[in-house]
Amino acid sequence: MVLCEELFLSRKKDLYEEAKRQMRLSERLLAAIPGFRGYKEKELRRESDKLIRNHLYRKLHKAKGNLKTVFQKLSDRRLFEVLTDMDRLMAKADRVAEKVNHASYGYTGFFDIVKIEEEDLDRMIDFDGQLVDEVEHIISEIATFKSEIMKQEVKNAREHIKNISERLEAFEETFDSRAEVILGVS
Repeated sequence: MVLCEELFLSRKKDLYEEAKRQMRLSERLLAAIPGFRGYKEKELRRESDKLIRNHLYRKLHKAKGNLKTVFQKLSDRRLFEVLTDMDRLMAKADRVAEKVNHASYGYTGFFDIVKIEEEDLDRMIDFDGQLVDEVEHIISEIATFKSEIMKQEVKNAREHIKNISERLEAFEETFDSRAEVILGVS
């Protein structure tokens, strides 16, 4: 898991450079035109950001599936005292995942009034790397919870629900502060 995380984190740093290398000849020629190059580089950074956001969403979506499995197992065991909390947790996980999925890519259009500078976009990509770390912690906690439930170990269910809920809230708060980070306010 750690190796996979390290691999992704090193790869995300190279997404921009990789996208730049894969530009077609016509794009490279247009990049030589004054003014167009900066526009194209912003587009490439935007695509890198989109890839990271999609990665976060896929991870959170998979985690929601694991929570659903846990919910079903708890329901099968008729552990009604935790099902309401589990239902709330699943709703929170869904809300956070969809927020990530539908978030803007931190880039204003080329002709918009507010411009996001390249340094701001780089800062956003670094910030998104931190979000990836936080999602990995959430996934790890959910995996531990699921593993215990699959082994019929339910004594820590409430604690897991509380911990996962708190991690999701912290992730959401961090994610919500993203716009401020992008614009250099935070």
